[in-house]
Amino acid sequence: MRRLLVIVEYDGTDFHGFQIQKRRRTVQGELEKALRQITGEKIRVTGAGRTDTGVHAAGLGVHFDTEWSKSLPVLQRALNAVLPSGIALRQLAETPPDFSARFSARSRAYRYTILNQAVRSPLAERYALRVSQPLDAGAMDAAARCLIGLHDFGAFGTPPRGDNTVREMFAAQVMRDGERVLVDLKANAFLYRMVRRIVGTLLWVGQGTLSLAEFREVLEKKRCAGESVAPHGLCLIAVEYDL
Repeated sequence: MRRLLVIVEYDGTDFHGFQIQKRRRTVQGELEKALRQITGEKIRVTGAGRTDTGVHAAGLGVHFDTEWSKSLPVLQRALNAVLPSGIALRQLAETPPDFSARFSARSRAYRYTILNQAVRSPLAERYALRVSQPLDAGAMDAAARCLIGLHDFGAFGTPPRGDNTVREMFAAQVMRDGERVLVDLKANAFLYRMVRRIVGTLLWVGQGTLSLAEFREVLEKKRCAGESVAPHGLCLIAVEYDL
């Protein structure tokens, strides 16, 4: 039996999130179906996280156990040949037997893309939230940097299990790239809907309706956070491991 780590890229538009669901098309379900087709084994995969419906990934770590005896490049090519076009296996590597795509992860990095223009763009808006009102990306960046460090992020999300809402944010940045405003967040782990509610609150800052001091009050749970923004602008960029 071998434990393998695969780095998965997918367009989440046509999937009901990562986690397997009955009668719903999910990324996990498609991965397990492809593994059964190629290996003949009934394999359960474990992801580093569970992205919501419509959220994308450029580098989600997933591990699974298999009795596959041929080379890993052969397995990778075979799986990519049968997976739907919206999913691709970017890398495949063997790991120690106690490795976990979820618990062995050192960090996770997300990017939320905002299209800041008045006129709609059907192509760009598949992967970005369009905001027609001008945004002050500098003010949003200053607010985002308040998130760096060890904090209770309960104002922005709920834990996937238990009641611990403390997370460590390693990096937080907002930058403008032409008409796009990019929100980059990197932490040891994230709460459910945490990134999307942070972005919703940063939008208030960018629109001038929430000051930097008031943003800090949100983090301190003295003020309510913004609404969770739409999922299609969110992408899990990378998961970092010590291997």
